[in-house]
Parts: sequence; structure tokens; C-alpha cells
Amino acid sequence: MEPGARAGMAGVLLALVVIGAMHLVGPSSRVDPVRRTISEYALVPGGWLFDVAVVALALGSAGVIAALVAARLAPARSLPVVLLGAWCVGLVLVVAFEKTNWSIGPSLSGYIHRYASLVAFIALPLGALLLARRHRHDPAARPFRIGVRIGSWLALASFLPIVGAIALRGVTGVPWWRAVPLGLLERGLALAEVLVVALLGAWALAHARRSTPRGSDQPLDWPAA
Repeated sequence: MEPGARAGMAGVLLALVVIGAMHLVGPSSRVDPVRRTISEYALVPGGWLFDVAVVALALGSAGVIAALVAARLAPARSLPVVLLGAWCVGLVLVVAFEKTNWSIGPSLSGYIHRYASLVAFIALPLGALLLARRHRHDPAARPFRIGVRIGSWLALASFLPIVGAIALRGVTGVPWWRAVPLGLLERGLALAEVLVVALLGAWALAHARRSTPRGSDQPLDWPAA
């Protein structure tokens, strides 16, 4: 279970480094981080780096899920695992279906991209919150549980300005994507969710170390073969 958690956290770190660098150097640095969404990086020269980073994040997240299941922090057939899995699938679809290039016009690929990203961004914090709730009586899990809950609620709170802008459009007449700093909100949302994945990986790793006696690969709470 430790290799899965370590590989997962390595994927998360790679995604952070690559996408962070795309904000600072190359053609992607000209993308407005306040108004333009992160997926805009896939449309500029060198956009394949963004796709690599997202795939690394999806694979890393899958490794973290496997580690959580192996550590018996979540059953494989449970709602938290299903929701965390939906996050991984959503990330893969985001890469497979390119964002709409509005200089050309709407596309089926763009719509799939939009809804896949929406599902991913909502599924992860919900799954993480359910997992934290499952272990609310475990004192050893408290630091991770608190961090996961804070990150998850911050991620979900990022949607509130968008919901408000949609609700007020009839009054203001301003399209919701112009009424809010969409790029900034999405970057805050993405950062919160990546940190949640990292915390879940650290939780699985810590639990594995705590439940496995030195010199044995078998967790303390697993029955002998």
C-alpha cells in the first residue's frame, strides 16, 4: 500500500510543478490567470504538457485510492471510493475531450470537457468528506481528517460565486462567466482539490505505517493467512 500512496503523491507533485511552471514560462504564461480557465493551457503551443500533468494527477489519484483501499480506510465498494474514482475518470475525460476554442465556436468535445470537469471537481470533495466522516471517531486520523475537510469545503465554496452570478444574471444582465473572476476561482478550486488528494495519500501512508509492525508486511488488523 505504501508504494501506491508514494506513487500517487509523486503524480500530484508532478502535476503541481508542471502546471505551476506553465503559469510562469512559455506561451502559456500569457494566459490571463484571472479570467481564463486552466484548460486554456491545452490550447497554446506546448499544451501537451498540460495534458501530461492532468494524466499524472489522474494516475496519482488512482494510486492514492488504491492505497486507501489497501489500508482499509475505505472499502472498494463504497460511495467515497466511487466518488474519488469519478474524479479520476473526469480528469481523463478532460484530457481526451478538448476545451471549446471560443474563437471557433462551441463543440461537442467542449461540452463533454465542461461537464467532465464539473463532475470531477464536485465528486472529489464529496468523496473526501464522506471518507473523513467515516473515520470521525478515530483519534489517529484527526489531523488528516481536519485537513481533508478544510480543503474539501474550500473547494466546494469556490462554486458559490458562480452560483450567485447565475442567480443574479436576470437582475444584472451580466453573463455569469463575466461576472466572476472565473480563472482565479478555478485555480483556487484546483489547488484545494490537489491538496486534498495529497492529504489522502499522506493519510494512507501514515495509516499503513501505524498498522504494520516492523519487519512485517501484514497490517496488525489483518487476519493471519
